[in-house]
Amino acid sequence: MKTKTVYFCTNCGGEFPQWLGKCPACGAWNTLTEHVEAPARSASSAIRRDRAERRPKRLSQIASGNEQRFSTGMGELDRVLGGGAVQGSLVLVGGAPGIGKSTLLLQICNALCRNGTVLYVSGEESESQLKMRAERLGVLPENLLFFAETEMDTILTAVKETKPDILIVDSIQTMSGSDHDSSPGSITQVKDCTMALMQLSKTTGITVFVVGHVNKDGAIAGPKVLEHMVDCVLYFEGERSGAYRLLRAAKNRFGSTNEIGVFEMYDKGLREIPNPSEVLLAGRPKSASGTCVACAMEGSRPLLAEVQALVTRSYLNVPRRTTDGFDYNRAALLVAVLEKRGGLRLSDCDLFLNVIGGLHIDEPGSDLPVAIAIASSFRDQPVADDLTAIGEIGLTGETRMVSNLGQRLTEIARLGFTKCIIPRHGSETITVPKGLQLLRVRNIREAIEIALDDPKQP
Repeated sequence: MKTKTVYFCTNCGGEFPQWLGKCPACGAWNTLTEHVEAPARSASSAIRRDRAERRPKRLSQIASGNEQRFSTGMGELDRVLGGGAVQGSLVLVGGAPGIGKSTLLLQICNALCRNGTVLYVSGEESESQLKMRAERLGVLPENLLFFAETEMDTILTAVKETKPDILIVDSIQTMSGSDHDSSPGSITQVKDCTMALMQLSKTTGITVFVVGHVNKDGAIAGPKVLEHMVDCVLYFEGERSGAYRLLRAAKNRFGSTNEIGVFEMYDKGLREIPNPSEVLLAGRPKSASGTCVACAMEGSRPLLAEVQALVTRSYLNVPRRTTDGFDYNRAALLVAVLEKRGGLRLSDCDLFLNVIGGLHIDEPGSDLPVAIAIASSFRDQPVADDLTAIGEIGLTGETRMVSNLGQRLTEIARLGFTKCIIPRHGSETITVPKGLQLLRVRNIREAIEIALDDPKQP
């Protein structure tokens, strides 16, 4: 039998007939890997008859069915999934090693086993290791089945025999099929094993959770086509040295991709944090310069996070600009606006910007608190502890309204803040929560003077 050799880009999933140093599709260097394709097998006569009986249908002829959702037992995970897991869906969970992917999936087995049988397949741990981890996490339901196996055909046979309602595969990079001689984790094996799991979930209605490793850039290891096959792609983020973990949806066919789930890692597994704003603001210094509270929208949830800035005199020819949790280019834009429109001489200063708690803020509504934090550090004047700010900043220094302002103000008032700086234009019809004073400003200069309680305040 003749085989065909093609080259896949691990960054974008592009396919090419020969190896190239640079991917023509996405421009990434040294990402093309060899893939030997075996000749396609001819379908059996039964499959050919079934395919011959299929005909294209009009939209009006297709029966619409409601998606059947069920709770995973963790509200934060249900939020990211769009209200719960969907029956017959294929969910890919990715993250750095040791971040808590396996712990999360094993913990939800307690709730999942109340309504059916769960088959947990591990290619990285033995059955005794799985039992030890389950006992440590307190996961001991009777209808939870463990299976230490890496051969995909054997796993599919076990699924037919046990007929589970939920299948968890940990991890896809350790699985291999008998049709190929390549090692587990190769592009061929990852693609074919994921395709087999996708066909299993769609034909039997079994909900499948798959763990995927990430590469050094933080993306799911393997071809990009792997993410196109699945229904939902979740990323588990956080610092291994820290206690907090963030769960984001990069793709979700059954819900929004803007929601996040917040967890805390402790000695007995992961703990949900239903009110992350209080946790992110815990330990905030009092009467310290260079800090301001921002309110960002993560899907339908307002999150309050502390933004810290440190501005110091630079002894370098080119001042340093370092950001963590905030877009670098956006920070450079705000520095330019502060120097041109705010009257701050930042061109000869080093700037260090950090969002506390590992949160990444990427929305325009955080421009105003970031600018106030920078100005506070530059002037070495603290911002009031009960003050926060919301607003976008334009290139002319004007402040602009942001979305969901009423919901943000409600969360700010609930956490005990009494003053909030917001843009003047567009805020006339906003309902002010009880106990919260709104300070409306037209531009960045007014916002700085009010926030730093300058005698020349307008």
